[in-house]
Amino acid sequence: MQPKIHVSVLGAFAVMFFVAGRVGAHDSPTTNLASVPADIRAIFDKPLYKNAIWGLRVVDTQDGEVLINLEPDYPFIIGSVRKVFSIGELLNQVGADHTYDTPVYRQGGINRAGVLYGDLILKASGDLTMGGRTNPNGTIAVSDYDHNEADSLGNAVLTAPDPLAGYKALAQQVAAAGIKEITGEVIIDDRLFQPFNFRGQFDVRPIFVNDDVVDLTINPISTSHPASVKWRPVSAALNVDNNLFTSGPGTPTTLSLNPEIPQCIGQPGCSAEVTGKLPTDFMPPLTGKFPLVQTFRIAQPSNYARTVFIEALQAVGVQVDAPPVAINPAELLPPKNSYLPGARLAELTGMPYSAEAKLILKVSYNIGADTSLVLYGLTQGVDNEAAALKVEQRNLRVHYGIREHEYHFVDGSGGDDTTAINRAVTRMLADLRVSREFASFFDALPILGVDGSLGFVTDFESDPTLAGAKGKVRAKTGTLIKNSLLQGQAFGGYIKAQSGKPLIFELVVNNVEIPGGLNDVLQVFQDEGTISAILWRDN
Repeated sequence: MQPKIHVSVLGAFAVMFFVAGRVGAHDSPTTNLASVPADIRAIFDKPLYKNAIWGLRVVDTQDGEVLINLEPDYPFIIGSVRKVFSIGELLNQVGADHTYDTPVYRQGGINRAGVLYGDLILKASGDLTMGGRTNPNGTIAVSDYDHNEADSLGNAVLTAPDPLAGYKALAQQVAAAGIKEITGEVIIDDRLFQPFNFRGQFDVRPIFVNDDVVDLTINPISTSHPASVKWRPVSAALNVDNNLFTSGPGTPTTLSLNPEIPQCIGQPGCSAEVTGKLPTDFMPPLTGKFPLVQTFRIAQPSNYARTVFIEALQAVGVQVDAPPVAINPAELLPPKNSYLPGARLAELTGMPYSAEAKLILKVSYNIGADTSLVLYGLTQGVDNEAAALKVEQRNLRVHYGIREHEYHFVDGSGGDDTTAINRAVTRMLADLRVSREFASFFDALPILGVDGSLGFVTDFESDPTLAGAKGKVRAKTGTLIKNSLLQGQAFGGYIKAQSGKPLIFELVVNNVEIPGGLNDVLQVFQDEGTISAILWRDN
């Protein structure tokens, strides 16, 4: 099975003000390639990069001096470096401790027997996790190989918490409020913002279940027998038919998901199928061991959420007269913002946005970043993605001094031809460095050789002088791949140099031919990790 790499995103990080002004305010002229340290140039000169273009900007935050400034005005494709802007802006706007809380209201009266003669309404708030990533100690569960990229990168490692935990908690509260039966409908109020399309897959709404995917955990059994296929969440909203068989060693892998994006969610009997053959000696990508994780997209999140909420209510003894599997009946909703406090029966407290920022930045969660852009727009009085991009432009110009010609953003996550010049990125990061929420932002970044999208970048055995860089680089990574071309791969962020000097850097390469597919991409990651380590060692 070849990994289907579409768009994965990673990014850049923060900077700080110098006492006399912005870091890098006194820019040096464009650095020619000969001024780049020889060890770094040796990486640039590898055959893999024969048709590529590199950019590198390094700033000493102690005196604001720009140490390296290669291609400062080139509009590089930066991928998820873009997330630095969308996440940083919302974090600054709402604060690290802000929670997106999800209430449940009744519409109708309740008799003494606990019968609700009317509807039960879950009002979606934009809570990205809905309790589905909360560890027992209250922290957020994050995997270095996140399920949101399982299909594009070929595998994932699932987190431990119950993805339906929030819906179950709300159902328990409804039952505790004395509700025994609901005669009307169960409705998801998904009107917080206008739906926006996510990369041609589905329309994102402010309600989420398991990051809007159904996870498949796949293991081979014995030759000619069906493979083991388990899925979560288990719900009548989407059944999975297993027609995947185990084949002998050396046979072709023909595993297929049909369809990858089921459109039938909300219709009774909706199902998707896993078919093909999986050889016993198949080596799952990334982890190098089973299980293999793949996903189906939840293309109708409001319909799916309605079903799992009804199932959670039934599990705690609440009788629901409406059919569990049906189209979400949004036409029955009352006017927006007309809910009375006394009609609230339950409420799920969301995780602090600092935790959601950590999820988004550590694993480069694209839907979370796009949603964060729209949530930022709501703070500025607009409720759709296009308008949010417009108000963000004004914010970047007025409050960060970043002009429209210095970047091109198409969403909140770094999709398509998202570009920026290195100077614009470092300028944004400079302001984030002195913001009141910087500690949370810094904590959310991947750490070289430790976790997130930088967790696997540890191969410094060829030069032990670089080994100490582990844990000393925090950066957002950014990746855009189309066909056999790595259009952009970026690192950016902080380096606490071996000397103790704090550095800011933005490192990016564009137009790398990758005939080796994922292996070549991982090599680019490693090379950029090595460059980061050289900067740590030599400054």
